Amino acid sequence: MTAAARLDAAKPCDPRLIVPLDLPDIDQARAMVAALGEAVSFYKIGLELFASDGMTLARELKAQGKQIFLDWKLHDIGTTVQRSAAVLADSGCDFLTVHGEPQVMAAAVRGRARSGLKVLAVTVLTSLSDEDLLEMGFTESARSLVERRIQHAVAAGCDGVIASPHEAALARAIGGPGFLVVTPGVRPDWAAKNDQARAATPAQALQAGASHLVCGRPITGANDPQAAALRIVAEMSRL
Repeated sequence: MTAAARLDAAKPCDPRLIVPLDLPDIDQARAMVAALGEAVSFYKIGLELFASDGMTLARELKAQGKQIFLDWKLHDIGTTVQRSAAVLADSGCDFLTVHGEPQVMAAAVRGRARSGLKVLAVTVLTSLSDEDLLEMGFTESARSLVERRIQHAVAAGCDGVIASPHEAALARAIGGPGFLVVTPGVRPDWAAKNDQARAATPAQALQAGASHLVCGRPITGANDPQAAALRIVAEMSRL
């Protein structure tokens, strides 16, 4: 990367880009954040770090002015989900995922109350194809199941959904202009799809209606993570 391009990292980053810190421990996560510098302002903390120091890292990054997405996919009885969401609302984090079942979503919305925490419903995991759903016992396609769960999310008062880029337009149409549509499975043309069955490029996802893009391994697995992040931000900035 040229010196001029490196200087772009000091400019305001694109808050629509979310980088998952799916790393084995908090020290590696801290090192990745340091490597990305000012190129990234929004981080996702998932189950891998949840099992160790996830909230410690979340609080550290919030203190640094970063936005935090707790991708913990809460799924339990309503009382437990409501209490968990209430605790997490006090943390100052920004996004929280729950499974897209009506009782679970409604409980999370009650728990976060009037805090700034945004509740996002998981529709169908982007690693699942129609064939996978059939094997699991579902009789409808991924798109049909996503549509039903988006409708349930809106009815429950969720702020948005997690949906693949291929269902982003559907989520936008149902949820309306202020609805959050967070799309995992974002893979630039120059990156491998890995285990994402319903992937799309950053431009395709944004054009379809996504509000935020989650892009992990093309960035965190790159020899130069900051350069990879800036390359994706450049693509996003053209839209």
